[in-house]
Amino acid sequence: MALPLLPTTVVGSYAQPDWLVNREILMGRGPARIRAHDIWRVPEEFLDDAQDDATVVAIRDMEQAGVDIITDGEIRRESYSNRFATALGGIDIENFAIVPGRSGKPSQVPRITGPIRRVGPVEVRDVQFLRANTDRTIKITIPGPFTMTQQAQNDYYPDAESAAMDYAAAVNEEIKALYAAGADIVQLDEPYMQANPDEARKYAVKAIKRALEGVTGTTALHICFGYAHTITTEKTGGYNFLAELEDCTVQQVSVEAAQPKLDLSILSVLPSKKLIVGVIDMGDPNIETAETVADRVRNAVAHAPAERLVIAPDCGMKYLDRKTAFGKLKAMVEGTKIVRRELAG
Repeated sequence: MALPLLPTTVVGSYAQPDWLVNREILMGRGPARIRAHDIWRVPEEFLDDAQDDATVVAIRDMEQAGVDIITDGEIRRESYSNRFATALGGIDIENFAIVPGRSGKPSQVPRITGPIRRVGPVEVRDVQFLRANTDRTIKITIPGPFTMTQQAQNDYYPDAESAAMDYAAAVNEEIKALYAAGADIVQLDEPYMQANPDEARKYAVKAIKRALEGVTGTTALHICFGYAHTITTEKTGGYNFLAELEDCTVQQVSVEAAQPKLDLSILSVLPSKKLIVGVIDMGDPNIETAETVADRVRNAVAHAPAERLVIAPDCGMKYLDRKTAFGKLKAMVEGTKIVRRELAG
């Protein structure tokens, strides 16, 4: 399906239905780094079928809202990163460590106890299922090597960079399998580049280059200030790590712009990239109007050519209820259409 000017997309996750997950547990914990089986309401013997059914619901919501580039909503995941990160060889998920998380609270994380390696497909069936259930352009998301390194305790490698490079090799194998399974776009989630910019400058771009080595499909990278639900401090100022991505082999970069009211002149630091600009505020429980979205899209167009822009929510929609998530997607699409008509004259 051909994409229009200013195509719309989602960053990754969509609201999981309350019949599938215990929202009280989900909201109380924040993103899990180890497995969190207790969030599922459905018995294990029925869980795969239930997740498939909920994934179809997410796909249909995105289609009905009019989103151009859709995902599977990450419905099968307990968090954006733990499903892939805990499926790798060399990772001990039973004897976890406790370290300060991004929000400053103690976080349970897996321990690296041996060589990190991909032992088999993790998200390949997710892509196959998504491809079989829509004719739209599809994107699948996968945690990036730098962020996974930051979300684990290294008890094996001589330094964090060595761990990140092996994470990158595992990601590289999975990405190639995801394209073979039918993915149009693969997005790496790397929020910890913004959280730990000094560490990121040492080896994050190098790890991303390794993760994308030999990859020929369209690639995106999401970098943000963190879920609005878990990062409750005011998001002000600009990105601490962004210009460095101009030297990265990724083709698209996602930036969170609505909630932090980001000065979009910062887009100029990525002149060769397509820019996925966030226009939906995940911290606002109210559904934006189409005109509010249109104003945010116009602001983006004022700072970068429309041909290089993709329109999206700031971040994942996992912590929203379904009604709000769908309403925000609908407003995003309608507001973008207003600007498309203006640009068409």
